[in-house]
Amino acid sequence: MHPISYFQAVVLGLIQGFAEPFPISSLGHGVIVPSVFGWNIHQNDDYFLAFLVATHCATAIVLFFFFLEDWKRIFRGLGRSLRDRRLAPEDTDARLGWLLVVGTVPAGILGLLLEHSLRSVFASPEAAAIFLTLNGLLLLAFESLRRRQPTPGDGEGDSDPRIAKMSFRQAAAIGTAQAAALIPGISRSGITMGGGLIVGLSNEDAACYAFLLATPIIGAAAALKLPELLGSQGDGIRGQTLVGAICSALTAYLAVRFLMRFFHTNRLTPFAVYCFLAGLAASIYFLV
Repeated sequence: MHPISYFQAVVLGLIQGFAEPFPISSLGHGVIVPSVFGWNIHQNDDYFLAFLVATHCATAIVLFFFFLEDWKRIFRGLGRSLRDRRLAPEDTDARLGWLLVVGTVPAGILGLLLEHSLRSVFASPEAAAIFLTLNGLLLLAFESLRRRQPTPGDGEGDSDPRIAKMSFRQAAAIGTAQAAALIPGISRSGITMGGGLIVGLSNEDAACYAFLLATPIIGAAAALKLPELLGSQGDGIRGQTLVGAICSALTAYLAVRFLMRFFHTNRLTPFAVYCFLAGLAASIYFLV
């Protein structure tokens, strides 16, 4: 018997790719779904962590290529600022690049320091269901605290110059807040999108910033842990992991493409309602 069947790999991969860009916590779903289906899969099992890393890596690759033109400009901007040893006021690509660096560093440091302890404490499906419910309330709070209301034409043109108007302090605060997403049930993209709304970004610009910021964070975490698949943790699951990663990449692409259109005119509210109701339903299910 394999620790993860191919059917389970397909289901979990599809859910991971769908839930990572959406502000509904892919990690929370990764903890809750196996328990609901009665699968003998637990979040802290070494093989399951290796599986999740691979599906996250696939999501990061999709995000990178979806925003490839943005990343090309960002890399060139970072290169110019390093070459000139200054950040030119008019160089929005360089400024956006450094905003992403500032947002990534605290998330990366806190992730390394807190990941094991937070996942160990909150790894149960019951806890994930509770935090998924709280995630719904958080999304509603972000909507109520947003600095500006949606207006026609918000998403027109290039988002990067508008995102680059953020301050470095705001980027650091949003990056630090992402540490909450280490708790299953709390969404990384939801935290980032919400932070973007609070500092005055539009729905679409906040989503774009969330996807840009998620790419190096998810990619770095995957790069650190993906080699474990070549060791004993990968025994018996390499084929299933590959299938799960492919499924994750497919749904991640569809999810990002949908969201970038959805946020032209819509808010976080539908996802808040889903998280609250799904988390509440799962909590009741585990209680009874």
